[in-house]
Amino acid sequence: MKKGLSIAATVAAVLLVGCRSEKQEGTPLVAIVNYGQIPPLLATVTGIKKELLESGYVENKNVRYEIADIAFDHTLISQSVMNLKNHKPKVMVVISTPIAQFAKGKIRDIPLVYGAITDPVDAKLINVPTESVDNITGSSDMQSLSALLTLVRSILPQAKTIGMLYATSDCNDAALIKKMQQETKAAGMTLITIPVDQMRDVPVHIQELKGKVDLIYVGASGLQSALAVISGEAGKMNIPVFNIEEQSVRDGLALASFGVNYESVGRNAGKLVAKLLNGSLVKDLAPFFPKLEDHKCFVNRKLAKKFNVKIPGNATVVE
Repeated sequence: MKKGLSIAATVAAVLLVGCRSEKQEGTPLVAIVNYGQIPPLLATVTGIKKELLESGYVENKNVRYEIADIAFDHTLISQSVMNLKNHKPKVMVVISTPIAQFAKGKIRDIPLVYGAITDPVDAKLINVPTESVDNITGSSDMQSLSALLTLVRSILPQAKTIGMLYATSDCNDAALIKKMQQETKAAGMTLITIPVDQMRDVPVHIQELKGKVDLIYVGASGLQSALAVISGEAGKMNIPVFNIEEQSVRDGLALASFGVNYESVGRNAGKLVAKLLNGSLVKDLAPFFPKLEDHKCFVNRKLAKKFNVKIPGNATVVE
């Protein structure tokens, strides 16, 4: 990551967690630590606020928010989480695996609600999908990969090999790769995975997929921040990109998307936050996982024509 971005992120983290109004001191504080400014995570935050509003919590009236954004810089996790902890929030929302793992290890006296985490069991945040642990519960974005592969086959019937890049520093990526390996094997497909240590290396690593894959998939990963680069390089190699969220399809970066609605992921987290503000105990709040009906499919019409593919009937077509 560029030095300037890191400095800007540090300043942003300090400023965001420090802006409290004295006359609001008695209002319950919901602290949110976000991983970065990408559409899925921003939609998660939006969903949390919308759900709380519908539950009767009006911002700056009977609830306050403080949001720290680490801009994908892991060196800012400790500072951001501990600064917010010192402001004594009623609930802390931790979005992404590395942030949630750090918070779980350091915070015992504040309810924690994780958001947008693919496999909280694999990440050791909880022990079983149906139960919270200690002071943490939350809302997963785990998608149905078998349903994704069914969609892939409906759009690209001849597809046999999927390419994926994954961030070596992100446990979310490790969980995603593990599950995708299981699902592609069950579907009689092949998965080629390429590790990425630094975001700046994405353009080089993606070339390793040239001539080897029928499509590139970008899932719930920190690599979403490099999606424009992935899309650009894939376009040069005439390889279609599938993504997890719809905005990339609307922006022409991906041929198709299939995944959970991230505002819904946020709303599920918001339901948990609202219950905690109302006095519920974490131990009584089971974690949320998406249902199949929470998934949506989007296809870009222009890219469908470019790749000469069929648009399935259950897809939302965007221009």
